Amino acid sequence: MTSVPIPIPSRTQYVLDAIRHRILTGRLTPGQALVETALAAQFGVSKTPVREALKTLAGTGLVVMSQYKGVTVRMVDADMAREVYDVRLLLEPEALRRAVRRGAPLDAARDALTRADAATDAAERSLANREFHRALYLPCGNPLLGRMLDEVRDQAALVSAVAWAADPSWEREAAEHREILRLALDGDAAGAASALHAHIASFVRRAFPEPHPEGGHP
Repeated sequence: MTSVPIPIPSRTQYVLDAIRHRILTGRLTPGQALVETALAAQFGVSKTPVREALKTLAGTGLVVMSQYKGVTVRMVDADMAREVYDVRLLLEPEALRRAVRRGAPLDAARDALTRADAATDAAERSLANREFHRALYLPCGNPLLGRMLDEVRDQAALVSAVAWAADPSWEREAAEHREILRLALDGDAAGAASALHAHIASFVRRAFPEPHPEGGHP
C-alpha cells in the first residue's frame, strides 16, 4: 500500500519557503543561528510552524540541529561540496540522457534559462538556475530518480551560493547551460549528458579545488 504524503500546513510552508529563499540567496549565511522566537516574530506566526519548517530544512540538509548550538545554517566545506556534487555527477547526466531519449519537452528548461539571463540580481538568477537543472532531470521517466535529485537540490544550491559569493562565474555557466540545452533540443542525448557532466564537474573543481601533494603540480 502506497503511503500518501501529509500536506504541509500553509503557515509552515510559508515559513519554510521564506527561510530557504534567505539561505539560498545569502541573506542567511552558513553557520548563522536560526532562533525560533526571532523567526516567529519576523514572520508573524507562532513558534510551531517555525519549528516544523526548521525540521524539514534539516531533512533536506540546509540547516543543522544540535543539542548544544541549536539550529544553524549548514556550513559548506570542500568535503560537503564534493559529496553533494558526486551524487549529481552520478545521477543528473543520466536523468537528462533519459529525458532526451524519450523526447520529453524541455520548454520549462528554456523558460528558466530565459529568466536567468534576464535576472536583475543574484538571488533571482540563482533560483532560475535551479529551475533550469530541475527541468532537465525531472522528465527522465523515473520519478524515484527525480526525487533523489530533488533531495540534494537544496544542498547543491547552498554550495553554489557560497561559491558564487567568493567568485561569481555566472556568464561562463550561462554559456554552458545554453550549450547543454541546444544539444538536448537537437536530440543528442549522449552529447547533452556529457556536456552536463562536464558543467557540474568543472564547477566543483573551480570552487573547491583538490589539494595537491607538497611539491606536486596543479
